[in-house]
Formats: sequence, structure tokens, C-alpha cells
Amino acid sequence: MDPAIFRILEAKRYGRTLGRDDIRAAVAGAAGGEWGDAELGAFLMAVAIRGLEAGETRELTLAMLESGERWHLGREFPGLGDKHSTGGVGDKVSLVLAPLMAACGRPVVMLTGRGLGHTAGTADKLEAIPGVVMEFDRDLCRRALEETGLAIGMATGEIAPADRRLYALRDRTATVASLPLMTGSILSKKLATGAAAIVFDVKTGSGAFLPEPERGEELARLMVDTCESLGCRARALITDMSQPLGRWVGHAAEVREALDCLEGRGPADLMEVTYALCEELSELSGGRLTRADLERAIGSGAARERFERWALVQGADPAWMKAPKLGTAPHEAVIAAPRAGRLAAVDTRRLGELLAGAGGGRTKPDDAIDFGVSLLVERKLGDEVDAGDALARLYLRREDAALVKAFEACFEVGDEAAAAVLIRGRIAA
Repeated sequence: MDPAIFRILEAKRYGRTLGRDDIRAAVAGAAGGEWGDAELGAFLMAVAIRGLEAGETRELTLAMLESGERWHLGREFPGLGDKHSTGGVGDKVSLVLAPLMAACGRPVVMLTGRGLGHTAGTADKLEAIPGVVMEFDRDLCRRALEETGLAIGMATGEIAPADRRLYALRDRTATVASLPLMTGSILSKKLATGAAAIVFDVKTGSGAFLPEPERGEELARLMVDTCESLGCRARALITDMSQPLGRWVGHAAEVREALDCLEGRGPADLMEVTYALCEELSELSGGRLTRADLERAIGSGAARERFERWALVQGADPAWMKAPKLGTAPHEAVIAAPRAGRLAAVDTRRLGELLAGAGGGRTKPDDAIDFGVSLLVERKLGDEVDAGDALARLYLRREDAALVKAFEACFEVGDEAAAAVLIRGRIAA
């Protein structure tokens, strides 16, 4: 082993603070191949166990960012904003927020990704629209922003190449949940577009990647502070994921529900989170939009029209866009309340895993997605129910009694239950 690599690994193993050059050596070794998987795996494990100080996290993020292309789009689109969610079940806020902000004159760019496990990716959901192109380079991203005020897609391989290798190894070395590594991975891609401001939606609860509120708040603080230290304004909201957000879970169904939101028919919980994130992002990027401003953009049809214009620029089939067809799988099964009481708990992560296993997501990176497999939520936490009332409706490609039983086990009815608190906290610089 190269003595310099050994020295870096040994230093972090003993919990010492790494200097800028040490961190850049590890990131360059990941991007260029000079560090092998064994050395990088050891580095990731040492970071996961020993942690990184705020300055180390900043240097890691910056080195990963500078390992690839930077688009600097904020120079051409003043006030350019971005939004990132840590992921959840039924979380289609991005599909509503981006066209809504654009309709209010605030440009938005989002580099997004694909889903795996219990959460679905924004790119996967949007691919329920025939023809839409999610893989974009700077030219397509810029054209979408210029013509519509929003751009949503997956980054080219030239953005943060170090992260691709490190992320794949994190999955193999059980270091995905390290907060400094999560921060570096997320921000190295988000900051590459050159957005002037980012708002983070950090989920907590049973369906969140970090269920514990304290861990969610720690990640939110780390991302906000790291962003600000690198010259990008940032805030975060801590939001609830103890149950699915909105009424629908499933790729085509979530796109359909997003369109409902843009036409003024969105469920209250989904719209509350969306409006709150819009207000925060607008204040960071050019002056706070009021709730009335946002509601006017929806009521006038401007937000719905902006979504359609964006989809067409990114390749959507024009004929389909005139009459969207976003159906569900054919076999309906009712998840019924086993007794009278109140809906007391939902194992939201397990719901997402079961949907993915039924074809409505991915359990392996190369899995195909059945866009029609979906779940309709009929009751929310705290709602009163009678025995036999529908808690949810499941739409599958084929009948499967055992799978329906597994879904039923995700819902708990008790004598007492409280409604969820949608927005649990706010983190500012």
C-alpha cells in the first residue's frame, strides 16, 4: 500500500482530524482509480465510525463537487433554486413544487435520481409520462430553464464522479447512514448546478430513511451549514413520514396526484408541506412568496400549464399530454379495519418495501417498474374507523392473498391515536 494512503487511513482510524490535502487525496483516488476498493472501504468505515468535523465535511463535499463538471447555471438564471428531499413513501412534493415556483417567476433546477427499496425516485415517477427524457446534460437543462423556468432530470456521469464510486462502496460497506458521507454525496451533486439556494425536506418517522427526529435534525443542520459555508443559501424543514404523504403511492398514481395538486385538487397534507417549502425557498432566492401568491398560480392554471410545457421540452409525447392516461393495476384489494377505533400507527417503510416487491419499485438496481402498482390511502393517523372500513386500497397486477395480508399488517387500529404533526421543525443558518 502507498504509505501516504496508509497514513490517511491510520489517522482517521484513531479519530484524528484530516487536513484538506488528505481529504482531497482520498476523493481524487476514488475518482481516478488510484485508491482500490479495499482502501476506499476502509476510509468510508473509519469516517462512519469516527465521524468528520464540520470543516472536514465541508472539504469532503467541495472535493467531491470539484471532481466533476460544474454548470454555474445561477449566473444565467438569477435566483435559481433547488429542493431536495431525503425520501419517503408517497412523497411527490418535487413534482408540484417545481412548476408552481416556476409559474411564480422563480426558476428551479433539480438533479434527481432513481429509487431503490422503500422509496421511489422522482426520475422514475416522471418516466410514467411517455417519451419524457430524464437523462440530461447542461444544454438540455439550460434549455428547459430558459423555455419553462424549471428543469428536472438526472445528472450526466461527468457530475461528481467521485460520488458514484463512493456511493456504490457505501452500499457494500454498511456506511450509507453516515451523516457526513450523506451530506457530501447529496451536496456534491446539488451544488454542481450552481443554484443560489436550496431548501431541504428532511423526513422523520416510520417511512423515513432516518426515522429518529434527532438524527433527521442533525442531518438537516449539517447540510444547511455545509451549504452556507460553500456560498449557497440553505434552510431545511423537518417533516413527517410516519404515514404516506398525500393519498396515493405508486409511480403513475403519484404523477396523477401531482397534476391534481396543480389543478387545485390536492390533498391537504401534501399541499401544506409543498406550500411551506415554496415559502422557504422563495425567501432564500429572491423574496418570499405568500400562500396567496402560490394559490393564485394554481387557481389561474399557470402552474399546471408550466408542468405541461416542461414535459414537452424534455420529450413528452404531445398527444399523450393532451389527454394523460395514468391508470392503476387491475386487481383491487381493500385493506379493512379489523375493529372499531382509531388508526394508531402505520409501518410506512414496510408499505414501501411491499409495493416495491410487488413490482411498484425496485429491490435491485436493474429491476423493471410496473407503473400501475399502487396504494390509495383512505384513512390518516388519528382518524376514527368502524370495523370493516377501508383503511387503504391496493392495486396489483394479479391477485395475491398472502401479499394483501402483509399489507394489512402494516396498519394498526387502537383505542387512542393522535394525528401526525406535518412540519416538526425548521433549520436555518
